[in-house]
Amino acid sequence: MLTVRANIPVQPNSSLVLPLSIPTLEEVRSFSDHLHATSRHWQGVIFGWSAEYIPERHHKPVESKMTFTPAEFWIGESGIWFFSRMWEQGKDKEPVDFLDDRGIVK
Repeated sequence: MLTVRANIPVQPNSSLVLPLSIPTLEEVRSFSDHLHATSRHWQGVIFGWSAEYIPERHHKPVESKMTFTPAEFWIGESGIWFFSRMWEQGKDKEPVDFLDDRGIVK
């Protein structure tokens, strides 16, 4: 876990800078890999953040060329600190990671 400072918007043109804890990406990847290995839906709080894992589904997404709906994992709060993974190439391939840390003060 890392302690960082985050810029939290509270109203238009106003924000607070507060310390908060975020997990390392290694910790999050390890946890999401464990969930992915089980292929079972999970939703809860981990590392102090809301998170969810949805396994791969065999139905085709609406208006998509994909033949399945990829497994996905997300954790955090968009605009503050948010990390997601999607197994776009299939459950046995490496996932695509996305990090939104724009709320973290550098």
